[in-house]
Amino acid sequence: MNTGWISAVLVVFLVAAAIAPSAAQNKPQAEESAQTVNTAATSSAATGTPHFQSRDNRYEIEPGDSFDITFDLSPELNQTGVAVQPDGFVTLHGIGDIKVQGKTVPELTATLREAYGKILNNPAISVVLKDFQKPYFIADGQVGHPGKYELRGNTTLTEGIAIAGGFTDASKHSDVRLYRRVNDGWSFAQIINVKKMQSKGDLTEDPYLHPGDMLFVPKNRYSKIKPFIPSANVSAMSAAY
Repeated sequence: MNTGWISAVLVVFLVAAAIAPSAAQNKPQAEESAQTVNTAATSSAATGTPHFQSRDNRYEIEPGDSFDITFDLSPELNQTGVAVQPDGFVTLHGIGDIKVQGKTVPELTATLREAYGKILNNPAISVVLKDFQKPYFIADGQVGHPGKYELRGNTTLTEGIAIAGGFTDASKHSDVRLYRRVNDGWSFAQIINVKKMQSKGDLTEDPYLHPGDMLFVPKNRYSKIKPFIPSANVSAMSAAY
């Protein structure tokens, strides 16, 4: 029997076997993603808050941050390098422990004025962040260098992929996932067809990354079945995908 014919039949069989389960799995995944979006959207509607964080949100203090406190009329209470403990609390002169995690600088200033107002008459307080977590995004999946990257200025999804080393040979350019953090969990945001944008030369739909975003590039189908394809047929299959 012709070995070339056997190899061709084997390739067709393997491709069909790989695509069928993938198609079957994609449906429940898509439904699950839709449920995630719908659940978050319902929650947002109920609370009256936006579904995704705004790019202009003020920075919220996190454990490990530090700040200085200055009292205009009571310099003896000035404190420098106040470190936020892992539980989100700080210990301050005159008022003891107070939770600051999740507060913006204006909110923290108001909280401190209220707390110190119990021992001072209308205290004038200034708060300056000294050490804080820099805005970042995460690139994962089939990119050259998966990891956590500092987010500087306005950075788009495709720029983020380039920063992370670009696509690999196993990347599925048409199915890039963008996840956005909502509160303490991840919420599915959207699927971006980077291949389509680049082929058209139109990046107007290239979304800007927000602090804390995660982009994920999945494997393409060819890379999943490549180990099972006879070497003589690899180049032909690669061209097909």
